[in-house]
Amino acid sequence: LRIIASSRLRTIHHNLEAALTATGVNDVSGQTNASAAKASAKSRFESTKQRFFNHLLMGMKARTVIRAIENDLAEGFACVIQVVSTGESLLKRRLEAMDPEDELVEGALTPRDYVLSYLEQAFPIHAQKLVEIDGNVVAEPLRDANGALVVSREALALRDAAMMELMALAPIPAALDQILWAFGDEVVAEVTGRSVRPLKSSDGALFIEKRSASSNSAETRAFMDGEKDILIFSDAGGTGRSYHAAQTAKNQKRRRHYLLEPGWRADAAIQGLGRTHRSAQVSAPFFRVCTSDVHGEKRFTSTIARRLDQLGALTKGQRETGSQGMFREEDNLESPIARGALRGYYADLAAGRAGAMSYEQFTDWTALRLIDQDGVLLEELPPIQRFLNRVLALPIHMQNALFAEFMTRIADQTERARAAGTLDLGVETLRGEKIEQVSGEDLWTCPRSGAVTRIIGLEVTDPVHVLPAEEALDRNPDKLPMINRASGRAALISSRPMQMYDEEIVTLMRKVTRPSGSNYVEEGRFANSAWEEIKPPEFLRLWDEEADSLPKTTTTKLYLLTGLLLPIWKDIPSGNERIYRVTPEGRGSMIGRTVSEDGAAALRARFMVGTPKTSQDMLTAALGSTAPVDLGRGLTLTRRRVAGAARLEIDGADKGAIEGLKAVGCFTEIIAFQLRVFVPHGEGVDTVAILARIVGEGSPTAAERAA
Repeated sequence: LRIIASSRLRTIHHNLEAALTATGVNDVSGQTNASAAKASAKSRFESTKQRFFNHLLMGMKARTVIRAIENDLAEGFACVIQVVSTGESLLKRRLEAMDPEDELVEGALTPRDYVLSYLEQAFPIHAQKLVEIDGNVVAEPLRDANGALVVSREALALRDAAMMELMALAPIPAALDQILWAFGDEVVAEVTGRSVRPLKSSDGALFIEKRSASSNSAETRAFMDGEKDILIFSDAGGTGRSYHAAQTAKNQKRRRHYLLEPGWRADAAIQGLGRTHRSAQVSAPFFRVCTSDVHGEKRFTSTIARRLDQLGALTKGQRETGSQGMFREEDNLESPIARGALRGYYADLAAGRAGAMSYEQFTDWTALRLIDQDGVLLEELPPIQRFLNRVLALPIHMQNALFAEFMTRIADQTERARAAGTLDLGVETLRGEKIEQVSGEDLWTCPRSGAVTRIIGLEVTDPVHVLPAEEALDRNPDKLPMINRASGRAALISSRPMQMYDEEIVTLMRKVTRPSGSNYVEEGRFANSAWEEIKPPEFLRLWDEEADSLPKTTTTKLYLLTGLLLPIWKDIPSGNERIYRVTPEGRGSMIGRTVSEDGAAALRARFMVGTPKTSQDMLTAALGSTAPVDLGRGLTLTRRRVAGAARLEIDGADKGAIEGLKAVGCFTEIIAFQLRVFVPHGEGVDTVAILARIVGEGSPTAAERAA
């Protein structure tokens, strides 16, 4: 049914584009003559489609929820189901259109009526004519001699064809009605805003029951008194009522709270969850978030996850408190990381590097354009909300294939951000097999308040978890087993590069997974490297040999800044802005911001030692902070991220100085049409010696000359 519905919506997409051309809203090349008319038709369709699939998914999940409720009732639980949509507007429209003598049937109460209403009322069938206004050619509705709008026969035929296809869809009633019909209104208490509802008689015939304003109070009382063991509530029933296992209630069975439909409002979702979780309760509820294996449903969970994060940040100062642990960071598909991953995925789709489908298939099914007539990626690409809406209408196998690739990119970008320390996760708990405090000293004292900033040295010991070679292969089907002939080590490397956006710089990258961890390599460096593909038996042997040689535990030294941080926040190295809660062995709990050993050395140099004077001090200060370090002669050294890697860049060099810097070991690159100078840094490079040649050990710096 889901595949058939997707096919019907695809037909409407194509017919809509054809109708826009037939009516004159678009010209034959696809350019619009009436942007307002086109935007109205498309926006109405997208919102209608969204409501249609939301109701369809809720209805399709109802059968599984009903089976789960049956099991809960048999085990002695009381069930509470939280929804947003009641389908009352759909029911009322159907009743108004029906002849009083007609019999109401299940097929008349389905979400396809939303799309049918759109086709009848908003599908573009009226012809347009081109007129010139203030030198601009625009389209306006064409009228006949009597002033009536002229209907395009071609557009009308397209609309009728779409309606005929949609009418062939099998009916799926609303989830609320399905649950009521399955258990009966004598078992189910309904606390919603509906004034009428369809019920089933003993012979299976549908009839309409009117609900009074006092129905919700009576239904709540029946549930709390144990007369009914199931309660369904909507937004109208999520305010001012309690459904928990109260000590004063007759119904003290443990609640099973089903979040069947979270809706779009985070505050209402949280308020609804609080209906079954109150003080003075006999037992806490068991929450169940109801979702499906249709990846397009992430369109709905993504928005509520983002808004729950925002609500948590506003109400408790921590984003993760808003979602109560029910949604993960990855569920928020509207984050900056997700937007960057989507832009990279668009580029891969347009270039034919995506494995899920070709660019032609993507545009055919989603009607989204990513490139212009010259084959260049558009500057204004479809936003993530539009992408999610269009993917929602794809057949399930296409959705899952697209989302698998998209989610892989999000996971990779998240992993890179976490490794770089730029992933904002709120207050995290630092975990380890063993955490010891090895040092503690005062870094800075506020001259006004006397408050102190302390720097605490920590050693964190963790076990090393290495996947066996066969499991690593199974978990990375998109990567190739390879060997580096220079080092003799094996790794799993992405079979094709992916585009990544790092500080607005587009880079083709491949992910390299080794027994000791993962990293990323630029496509250009990979192409010129010694990596070669190998057969699985050789890979298994090399991987397991390296895995066996790794230590069983690793000890990491880091520093925690605690106490007064805001006045010196800009001076703290920005490589890692994560906030941790730490409880070292034998010590009390502390909260602070972590810095690396180099970062701690840079802070000591700034606040406890003074301006770095030697080349070693300058290197330490530069690596530990993004603040520029004075090298003298108008030159500064700054740590920056370029194409995903940390580099040391020299600023302030004129044309003459650049040649001298290259002579002592520096190198240059042209990035974004700008010549930039870098100091080599990394394994096998004596960066201190290069800096010593630049500044000359013992020569006065600009700060000393100014003093």
